Amino acid sequence: MEYSQTISYYTVQMLTCSELLKFIARLGTACLLALVLSGLSGCDQSNTSTVPSSPDSLASATPPSSEQTPLRESLPTTPSPPPDDRPRIIAFGDSLTAGLGVSPEQSYPTQLQKQLDALGYRYQVLNAGVSGDTSAGGLRRVSWVLAGKPRVVILELGGNDGLRGLGLPETRSHLDAIIRQLKDAHVRVILAGMKLPPNYGEEYTARFEAMYRELAQIHGLPLIPFLLEGVGGEKALNQADGIHPTGKGYRIVVENVLRSLLPVLKDASTINSSAKKKKA
Repeated sequence: MEYSQTISYYTVQMLTCSELLKFIARLGTACLLALVLSGLSGCDQSNTSTVPSSPDSLASATPPSSEQTPLRESLPTTPSPPPDDRPRIIAFGDSLTAGLGVSPEQSYPTQLQKQLDALGYRYQVLNAGVSGDTSAGGLRRVSWVLAGKPRVVILELGGNDGLRGLGLPETRSHLDAIIRQLKDAHVRVILAGMKLPPNYGEEYTARFEAMYRELAQIHGLPLIPFLLEGVGGEKALNQADGIHPTGKGYRIVVENVLRSLLPVLKDASTINSSAKKKKA
């Protein structure tokens, strides 16, 4: 009896395994069929063009060709903005031009741009200020400034030379060379004068200030007598260092610049109008 029970037990186990193998075989067939259908579906999706999700990505995407999607129209690209063809005014200087310590929107070149726009002058103002620059460094950068094809350059350099007590003959020589190179390239130059604190000595400060007047006279340049007029020495208009203006201080600097710049722009406008009439 125990033997027959044992035979019966293993017989049941064998039958169960046989059924299990059949079930696995059927399951494998179903999985294979599902994989084939999935592959066909994936091939169909790979031939569908992906549409960018935003206007920016649409502009950079390559439109699908008519050969790839014969039944669909190509997606239009976003037109690029036209180049800025306005004549350029380049503010060429040191940290006072760069706007050290204030946001780019508060620097004098940016505020000058806003003022010119409001006054109806069609010019583009570019900021070529480099903090810490000296007249020698500016001389090395002239070719870089000219590469920007300026119509007018507002030259503000030499202040760091004076603060470091550098020799005035060298500073004057560098500024003279910068002016000559700009004029040789038919660029109108406006010279921004600077002053030094009285603790540098009466003789040195007097000669320093006179240097700008003399260079302007020699080269026939419009002169901004003192770029920081109304700002220098005013605690409320300067940053903690007492040298660099705040955004509010730079608004006054722009007024100082405009007094010398506007006559130049008006003169250029008159010359252009006369030239157009002659051509007509």
